[in-house]
Amino acid sequence: MLRPGCMDGIELMCLQIRRCETEGIGILCCPEGILGGLADNHPNPSELALSSGMLKETLLPLASDSVTSIVGFSEVERGGRIYNSAAVFHRGEIVGLYRKLHPAIRHSVYSAGCQVPVFTVADLKFGIVICNDSNYRELASLMARQGATALFVPTNNALNPKKGGAELIAHARKCDIAAAVENGMWVIRADVAGDLGDLVSYGSSGIVDPQGLVVRSARQMNEDLLIAEIDTRPGAQQRGLNSRRDNFSVAHPNWS
Repeated sequence: MLRPGCMDGIELMCLQIRRCETEGIGILCCPEGILGGLADNHPNPSELALSSGMLKETLLPLASDSVTSIVGFSEVERGGRIYNSAAVFHRGEIVGLYRKLHPAIRHSVYSAGCQVPVFTVADLKFGIVICNDSNYRELASLMARQGATALFVPTNNALNPKKGGAELIAHARKCDIAAAVENGMWVIRADVAGDLGDLVSYGSSGIVDPQGLVVRSARQMNEDLLIAEIDTRPGAQQRGLNSRRDNFSVAHPNWS
């Protein structure tokens, strides 16, 4: 788990991008706030926040012809509002942005987002929800109705041990299975893992298929990279077409 304000996440992501390129993986989903940590944990939140222009420059080392990254960061808009956001970085460009709709901390410095977009990369149409948003089941349903066949969930469960522990993994998995089964979609969650000072996260990273089967899960408290091949065609699960897979894979890091 990285210190609040630390930008070493770029180096970690670069290492995983190179591995994804070698193994033919199409999407790398990274945890919530992988760039700089969460603003709620920083004494000067504005120091973490990046504008879209600054973000593109920061992410240039991740540019790849074959791997798209989903990167969690703190975004600042021109008016000064800060959002907990995830960017879709594809071939050196920011092609999509999701802002967390339900900041988890009661007095969060983050403003709430207001849009429920879906994104398309190659043959995959997908949605993104960030951490606490996955508790609001209507969001996955809205994205599924827009054609999303996968849902990525950047997560940061780094909490005081009194507020969260290993039981958060079971809760996250329950949410993911429900979203998968109700909407016939893949659900891919990327969490941080490890301990740092008074924060700990056991790591809830996992990949759930549209039938609710957990096909990959991360080791608790350890760095991990989860990989699964998924069918990108709408309705493939309902039509019983699992026997033919499109050449598309998903990488899912659980970094300590």
